[in-house]
Amino acid sequence: MTRRRRTPSEAELALWAKVAETVAPLPGRRLALPAAPAVSASSEPAPAPAAETSPAALSAKTAPAPTLTPLAPLEARFRRRLVRGVVEIDARIDLHGLRQEEAQRRLVTFLQGAQARGHKLVLVITGKGAPGADAYAERGVLRRAVPMWLSSPAARGVVVGFETAGPTHGGTGALYVRIRKSGRL
Repeated sequence: MTRRRRTPSEAELALWAKVAETVAPLPGRRLALPAAPAVSASSEPAPAPAAETSPAALSAKTAPAPTLTPLAPLEARFRRRLVRGVVEIDARIDLHGLRQEEAQRRLVTFLQGAQARGHKLVLVITGKGAPGADAYAERGVLRRAVPMWLSSPAARGVVVGFETAGPTHGGTGALYVRIRKSGRL
């Protein structure tokens, strides 16, 4: 079965050209733009692309956000040693039964304290959450919220990375969190 390739409209080509302007080609390569389709004299002029007023276009015109280094996962060898119990966890916090606001406040205080004490690895226990009435519903509010809090730019001064804990430390209901040394970013 053969598929026909759809030719992009003029609005799509104009939008692609704007996007391509923001990209730097790899060394030794040049940026190739697709050829514009031939416009017949009888056709009406194309309306201005809607991308000019879209939120993406507006955010592209503002100053770019500073790039953050990606969070680092645990190295495979370190994780194996941790799961086996060869490497000790410096501290742990249990957030079971707390509301989101209280859990976030305690987590931030705990992580800052762990950094001040020079800890390298802590365990954050979120719990797996109670099963909902709906079989397709997600479980555990804190289980979903804590990784977002740890990934936020505000937490980058304290958190190097995090990963789901091994079965001996709580499995999917807990996270290993690596703590950044004080004074480093």
